[in-house]
Amino acid sequence: MVLALVCLASALSGCDSQFAGVRLRIAAGFPSGVYHSLSESLANAWQRQLVIERPEVLKTSGSPENIRKLCAGEADVAFSAADVAAQPTNTPRKPQALARLYDDYLHVVVRGDGSIRNLDGLRGARVAIGSPESGVAFIAKRLLELSGLSDPGTLSKVHLGLTESIEAFKRGQVDAFFWSGGLPTKAITDLAAVVPLRLLDLTDAMPNMRNQYPVYNTASIPVSTYNLAGGPVTTLAVPNYLLVTDAMPTDVAEALVRGLFDAHGELARANRAALAIDIHSAIETDPVPLHAGALRYYRDEKA
Repeated sequence: MVLALVCLASALSGCDSQFAGVRLRIAAGFPSGVYHSLSESLANAWQRQLVIERPEVLKTSGSPENIRKLCAGEADVAFSAADVAAQPTNTPRKPQALARLYDDYLHVVVRGDGSIRNLDGLRGARVAIGSPESGVAFIAKRLLELSGLSDPGTLSKVHLGLTESIEAFKRGQVDAFFWSGGLPTKAITDLAAVVPLRLLDLTDAMPNMRNQYPVYNTASIPVSTYNLAGGPVTTLAVPNYLLVTDAMPTDVAEALVRGLFDAHGELARANRAALAIDIHSAIETDPVPLHAGALRYYRDEKA
């Protein structure tokens, strides 16, 4: 009985946790984003499940900064869009995936009562392409280049985050803005309630994008998403991954993946995007390899 009480006290104090010395930092994006809300929820879950200190949630600009911090050893876990995660790195540490999470959809937003009807209509326009070191800007630059809109003087580009883009759009300081996020994105829903909006259809641009960058998928944004005039809009979708590096111990990586799925309900309560997390699609992280610990978890679960 005494031994049992000692073990219980030890468990409650966390001293007997096999992960007691593990310290985690999560590169999480900006505070109002999906990455950040899921990171906060995951930090709580991992603290409880692994009996460790609560992981530190790091505010960042988005996927490019997250990958940079991860590969530099300034973060241990990172959220990233697949296109950014797939870029070659000149660092000893290489990104490896724990899971595919959910897809983001590219929004190219213009005024519903304006003259811009397609990408080519952006010529001469003032366009917000996302904050520096963000996944939004990464995609926007690729799309504009392949659409022949990246030459100097073709359009006026400014780097603004979503909140700043929307404020500039309301004031007429920009004619269009790019955003990549889940459906629906609340900030755009709120904007559509006060300003007539249109989402540009990317049907004509998608073959070139898919040929050049197979990591992207063609997707559709239904009319009901934002209650906008017209039919559904064809756009680009990009998966989001939860990442570590090849330096992460196998047992820790396996425990993190297990904790992710054990916490699925609370993640979904933190943000609806987590509803898309599924053990069968989670293994589809090509071209980023799965970490050995993640592989062990999925094989044990027969995913």
